[in-house]
Amino acid sequence: MRPIMLVHGAWHGAWCWSALQAELDGRGVGTYAIDLPGHGASDQPLVDLYGDAAAVASAASQLGDDVVLVGHSYAGAVVSEAMARLDNVSHVVFVAAFALHVGESILSVLRALPRADVALTDAQQSVGLEHLDVAVSPAITTVTRLDPERAVDALYGCTDTEIAKAAVQRLSPQAMDSFAQPVNGSALGVAETTYVRCTKDNAVHPTHQEAFANRCNYELMIDTDHSPFLSRPAELADVIEPLSRRT
Repeated sequence: MRPIMLVHGAWHGAWCWSALQAELDGRGVGTYAIDLPGHGASDQPLVDLYGDAAAVASAASQLGDDVVLVGHSYAGAVVSEAMARLDNVSHVVFVAAFALHVGESILSVLRALPRADVALTDAQQSVGLEHLDVAVSPAITTVTRLDPERAVDALYGCTDTEIAKAAVQRLSPQAMDSFAQPVNGSALGVAETTYVRCTKDNAVHPTHQEAFANRCNYELMIDTDHSPFLSRPAELADVIEPLSRRT
């Protein structure tokens, strides 16, 4: 079977994949999920996009050949950058994620696309570095947190209320610098790519997701919010399970 690595998005941690991993475990499909530095249970300092990508590349390089990378949201940029350092990835799955070409950043591609407002914009709160309770890399200049109440609407609109309530308690600070940094790698045209569009997303607008999906080899849709690993884990598992089989 192909090794599958799950890479969480901004503000999240490896914890967000637990329901999906349980679903895949029940189907005999093992997966690996890591905490990006400064997130979840990580004891490393919060870093920028390049630090996140280095962590993913280091972990993925240990998994052997024919790896499937799954990136959610911001992690689309992370796995794109990681691809510049990896030669053992055969498939990349973008889950409501930023599927970037070399030289693009999240902010640059959003500026190039037609404007589409999302609740995530209003949920973000800038935080002074002196007020953080986590270590931060010297490269970081700006950090944000999400307002817990607004984060539910932005990220978990179709998720069970109690599950969403637990999720927002685990959200971590995120380096804003990461969103402005251009990627030096890309999965597009290098590996096979699948895009999972979330039709009720209030964080990465569905029209923007359509533009990213058009860059990929395959496209599937799940009628849910930005976090299908919590709201529709079985449906997301239906996407990933076939990719675990070597062909």
